[in-house]
Amino acid sequence: MTADRTKRTCLAVILAAGESTRMKSSKSKVLHPVANRPMIAHVVDALARAGIADIALVLGRDAEKVEAAAKNAAVESTVHIQTERLGTAHAVLAARDAIARGYDDLLIVFGDTPLITEAPLIAAREGLADGADVVVIGFETADPTGYGRLIVENGELLAIREHKDATDTERAITYCNGGLMAVNGRKALELIGLIGNENAKGEYYLTDIVEVARASAGRAIAVAAPEEELTGCNTRAELAVIERLWQQRRRHAMMIEGVSMIAPETVFLSYDTEIGRDATIEPNVVFGPGVTVESGAVIHSFSHLEGAHVGADAEIGPYARLRPGAKLGAGSKVGNFTEIKKAEVGAGAKVNHLSYIGDAFIGAHTNVGAGTITCNYDGINKHITRIGTDAFIGSNTSLVAPVTVGNGAYIASGSVITVDVPDDAVAFGRARQENKEGRAVLIRERNQAIKDAKKKDAR
Repeated sequence: MTADRTKRTCLAVILAAGESTRMKSSKSKVLHPVANRPMIAHVVDALARAGIADIALVLGRDAEKVEAAAKNAAVESTVHIQTERLGTAHAVLAARDAIARGYDDLLIVFGDTPLITEAPLIAAREGLADGADVVVIGFETADPTGYGRLIVENGELLAIREHKDATDTERAITYCNGGLMAVNGRKALELIGLIGNENAKGEYYLTDIVEVARASAGRAIAVAAPEEELTGCNTRAELAVIERLWQQRRRHAMMIEGVSMIAPETVFLSYDTEIGRDATIEPNVVFGPGVTVESGAVIHSFSHLEGAHVGADAEIGPYARLRPGAKLGAGSKVGNFTEIKKAEVGAGAKVNHLSYIGDAFIGAHTNVGAGTITCNYDGINKHITRIGTDAFIGSNTSLVAPVTVGNGAYIASGSVITVDVPDDAVAFGRARQENKEGRAVLIRERNQAIKDAKKKDAR
């Protein structure tokens, strides 16, 4: 029977001090985003979901920025700087002070495995609770070439054998080392301290802890995780693979929960995207951070949303852009080539096409005609436009903020509105039309004369 893991204390050490040389980047690789979130933040979130409240960050490059990226309200973290690069076991010992506090469990993970979930982390801790001193998280793969093999016999992990050192029989093993592991927290410093560096690189390899533990009459086992969860990142190409895997997993989860995606492989989500049941997402839609889409809404093709809230049964796009602060009421509509920024669109209101609405409040059931813009910026300050309920804004209207259009008001097409419009009024803000009879003939004759003169000069 498995011991009660929830009564055991745990420290997670995140190794994130690498130089990220192969990323060829001006910043640490763990700061590179997956689904618009630094990859190390995904790792911390998985640890938090596994119920781990204490984290030791082993950092090097960009330490302050990485520490900030790893902030999570559910955990307490400490920073430990690794000044030398002498192998993974040496890196763990950079957090010696934290480990020495005497936790029951020690989890060792990497900052560049953002696909990890809480399940294998919990399984590893349960292995410790059942009496193991070392629990290695492994994975099955169709092509084990290059990976360390997990040598398991009668449920015991005997060793981790690197590919170059493995026999032909051992190379046929498809159960491989994922790098992440759990160690008996009461013995961790002792076991890691016994790891030597008698190898070609003169480094201290954490994988040697398996044989060290067994030599000390300890027990080592392995638990399995899906291969994709242990995918690490060293290059931009691998970062793109991780992004693809993350997106596939999240899209699938959303569709299982009742979201319709016509071509899911063309939809790109952020880490915090929320979409309600019976919403429909058409092809080629991009969700930036901070987007919530309520039940029944339709997001048409080629729309881009960020920092926006879309109400139930609303309709967006195609080719719409919702910027931060956009808030659309139930049943509202934002049509093609329309941009909404820091504006509320009331229930049932329509901004159908070719419009810009920024720093504005639009009342319920108001209709905004094509080509309408809110002139919200005077070069220094942003100003507010307020439009009441059941108003009608004619096409090609410019609303020069600050300005208010009352409930039920009408704005004539082509108007420039600079003063408030009362409820139920009709506003005209344009010059009076005059027709000049026969003037078009004179203009054509003049234009033709100019063309003839240019041809003559060209000769």
